[in-house]
Amino acid sequence: MNIPRQGEIWWAEVESFRRPVVIVTRSDAVEVLTSVVVAPVTRTIREIPTEIRLGVEEGLNDECVASCDSLQRVPRAALTTRIGDLGIRRSELCSAVRAMTDC
Repeated sequence: MNIPRQGEIWWAEVESFRRPVVIVTRSDAVEVLTSVVVAPVTRTIREIPTEIRLGVEEGLNDECVASCDSLQRVPRAALTTRIGDLGIRRSELCSAVRAMTDC
């Protein structure tokens, strides 16, 4: 299995539930951790600073967002398939996390 990296989009399968997520945990830590922090992807778009817009360019079928207001910890083993990544837009992840913490 490839090691997930910050800013990548993966399918996560937890408790019979499958959804795309964006990896938030810093890349250097992912390899040594058994679980990682992710931002779940949703089709509910609220256009707030804690969201990152996603779509076809990032490997997804529909317009959607990664919600940093709903960060979750998932087992690394639950990440099954890499979908895509934020690429040069990775700084948007940092901005959304800063907005979520309001600091």
